[in-house]
Amino acid sequence: MVDIVEESWNIQRRIESRAKNMGKGKYGRVLKMARKPETEEYIKVLQITSLGLFLMGGLGFLIYLIWHTMGWL
Repeated sequence: MVDIVEESWNIQRRIESRAKNMGKGKYGRVLKMARKPETEEYIKVLQITSLGLFLMGGLGFLIYLIWHTMGWL
């Protein structure tokens, strides 16, 4: 029977070895270039996303109204 302490050390080593290679794989360059957005940039992205959300919701509601007035629903 394997000692539980030894098994937990093995799991810890596997986790640490995966973490060491995190910046070297396919996405390593992207992770290195990633940065926290500035406030102005964040607000602009939030505005564009909100506009898209409201447009899609409005379009869905318009389709619902058309179906409801035509008696298809």
